[in-house]
Amino acid sequence: MAAALLTLRDIHLTFGGTPLLEGADLNVEPGDRLCLVGRNGSGKSTLMKIAAGLIEPDSGERFVHPNASVRYLPQEPDFGDAPTVLAYVEGGLGPTDNPYLARTLLDEFGMSGDEDPIHLSGGEARRAALAKALVASPDVLLLDEPTNHLDLPAIEWLEKTIQSLRAAIVLISHDRRFLETLSQKTLWIDRGVTRELPQGFAHFEAWRDKVLDEEEAERHKLDRKIVREQQWMHGGVTGRRKRNVRRVRELKEMRKRVREQRHVQGNVRLAATDGGTSSRLIVEARGVSKSYGETVIVRDFSTTILRGDRVGVVGPNGAGKTTLLRMLTGELAPDSGTIRLGQSLELVTLDQRRDELKPEWTVGEALTGGRGDQVSVNGKVRHVVSYMKDFLFTSEQVRSPMKVLSGGERGRLMLARALAKPSNVLVLDEPTNDLDLETLDLLQELLADYPGTVILVSHDRDFLDRVVTSVIAAEGDGRWSEYPGGYSDMLAQRQGADLENRTPAETSRPAAGDVATQSPEPAKAKRKLSFKEKHALEILPARMEKLSLEIATLQSKLADASLYAKDPKAFTQATAALAKSEAELTAAEEQWLELEMLRQELEG
Repeated sequence: MAAALLTLRDIHLTFGGTPLLEGADLNVEPGDRLCLVGRNGSGKSTLMKIAAGLIEPDSGERFVHPNASVRYLPQEPDFGDAPTVLAYVEGGLGPTDNPYLARTLLDEFGMSGDEDPIHLSGGEARRAALAKALVASPDVLLLDEPTNHLDLPAIEWLEKTIQSLRAAIVLISHDRRFLETLSQKTLWIDRGVTRELPQGFAHFEAWRDKVLDEEEAERHKLDRKIVREQQWMHGGVTGRRKRNVRRVRELKEMRKRVREQRHVQGNVRLAATDGGTSSRLIVEARGVSKSYGETVIVRDFSTTILRGDRVGVVGPNGAGKTTLLRMLTGELAPDSGTIRLGQSLELVTLDQRRDELKPEWTVGEALTGGRGDQVSVNGKVRHVVSYMKDFLFTSEQVRSPMKVLSGGERGRLMLARALAKPSNVLVLDEPTNDLDLETLDLLQELLADYPGTVILVSHDRDFLDRVVTSVIAAEGDGRWSEYPGGYSDMLAQRQGADLENRTPAETSRPAAGDVATQSPEPAKAKRKLSFKEKHALEILPARMEKLSLEIATLQSKLADASLYAKDPKAFTQATAALAKSEAELTAAEEQWLELEMLRQELEG
């Protein structure tokens, strides 16, 4: 058995009177690929910092092999007063390391090294921090959320880079696919203690559920034993005195165990507030383009999004995902082309920047908008503390300022704010940032059951595969393509398209004899749109526009709260006319969509 490079043994740490770690262990051997998992707030990052020697525990032992070098990648890199990225990365070199390695590594990361750290984007700052951690070829590499702010190509590149390293790796990440690809061991932090699984993350969830089921069965046995002992106590303490004293002492110990038992943290209870049914058409984009100066962001893009669709938008950082999202939701006008939105849309947006959370707010004010202590969810008025608990906040946190929240807590708070608003279209820009794996699972279930439409931007490949029904992907030079299915389906279709687009010289030709024996397939007659179908396609948009105006006029008329009291007959007629116009609009939209999809199919 190889000597351990890094060992933590029986680590205890308490913050603010609450025990965070109560006997945690960590053992890293040469070649290890170990992932550290647990709920938000369970102490993963804290244990990592103790392993890096940045935090001193209350008690316990830390051992690092005398010949082993350890490097740590924090969630948020601190550039200090480094004038350039190169100077920052060179700070990770050892006394005997070649300084040229820093510039070589930065070149691989697509950076010159002359960049000013103050003006780096999130992705650039993450790449610079990775370069500093890797530049000295460490024996142990501690990575805390290395995929944060990285786009999909960078994440896939990072996977390959880590796989090629000789260093032992300890990894924290919320990216399920990243963990499954890289990990060979799993260390689970749960209620202050650690449990090790000698397999990668792909096997973790089934093992965790088994452990929790066994724990629940053991707790049930203990409860039943306490009941039996209490019945014995109530029946009178008789017989041999020593045996009685022992049983009383054991009952006291069992009660103490139950009192002190730290139960598993509950799950977030996610439920979106219903905003009513939208029209069948959500968004129709035709030939839209958008540029900023000489840079083309979107070039001649078309798509149709229908009620119930789950559409993912993917691409490298800077490709224009957020710009495309803003155009599809009507927030930003295209330079050319048309965007048509459906009727009765109730859009709720979750912004990745979380700018709408004011630093001076408390958690309670963020949920109520600073208005009282109640929040309306699905038509029911709830006290803000009750609603907070659905998202794993404690009642004491209602007055906690925003600045003290962790990244995961801020992510849950943004979800709580978004889901409290009535919606039938959810627009989510990087919703998975900082959420733990259990909350991600519940968010996936929510989106699967959500009756409306979802448009989301994400770099989480597993999340995309589980949620979306189609993917809009950046192809470069402002071109975007839509693929049915999830992220993995998109990759498969792209590979297929590459094969189809090869030149004859690149494709394998059958032998001459094989060609001679093949019988040509008869040419199939190509179907065309009938005159009636063409005519309907031409007149339906004008009819839908007319119906939309009628609906808007009727809705404005019915918005008069005194109409019914003044003229009940007019109110009844307007209500009936509105229902009729809405039904006619829905039928016209469905007919137009069917004909438009048929036209696209026939035209290839």
